[in-house]
Amino acid sequence: MDRTGIFAGDDPFAIAAGWLAEAEPQEPNDPNAIALATVDAAGLPNVRMVLLKEIEAEAFVFYTNYGSQKAVEIETSGKAAFVLHWKSLRRQIRVRGLVEREEGPQADAYYASRSLKSRLGAWASEQSRPLASRTSLLAEVARVTARFGTNPPRPAFWGGFRIKPLEIEFWADGAFRLHDRFRWRRNSLSDGWSIERLNP
Repeated sequence: MDRTGIFAGDDPFAIAAGWLAEAEPQEPNDPNAIALATVDAAGLPNVRMVLLKEIEAEAFVFYTNYGSQKAVEIETSGKAAFVLHWKSLRRQIRVRGLVEREEGPQADAYYASRSLKSRLGAWASEQSRPLASRTSLLAEVARVTARFGTNPPRPAFWGGFRIKPLEIEFWADGAFRLHDRFRWRRNSLSDGWSIERLNP
């Protein structure tokens, strides 16, 4: 198979990390922004932008409030999908897989690395729930600031999700819409990858 250049390599996570590193100096905002898709209990899809925070050896990690709609949907189905798209590189990566929580020391470390206002905001926001007014949200921020000061701990209701892919597709723009697409797929997390080139 003619996987050369930007598609070369035997590790899809290394390829993904390499593409993200290429995008970082070129994308004007948030090169790690992903469109994350989930489904509700009725099978109706939801999609929203979140920030991918880590590409691990076997997974992709992002963080959120466990009471949010996306978290509830992930917990119900155990599955999620996302796309990373870079206009500057004219490339994208699509991922579909199984999801588990990351709520240990790794989540603590990431939470501690965030700005103080973001850490306090995580405590103050009942994400995805109705909000009476912005004033009430700011009042809650003031309340948790008074409670925790400058060193708030990570809330138990806030942490990470680790997406372990069953499918990863690498896409690059081609002339005359003859794009290059390679799909890595496996039936279970313990299986090896099969790789195939797809029609544009």
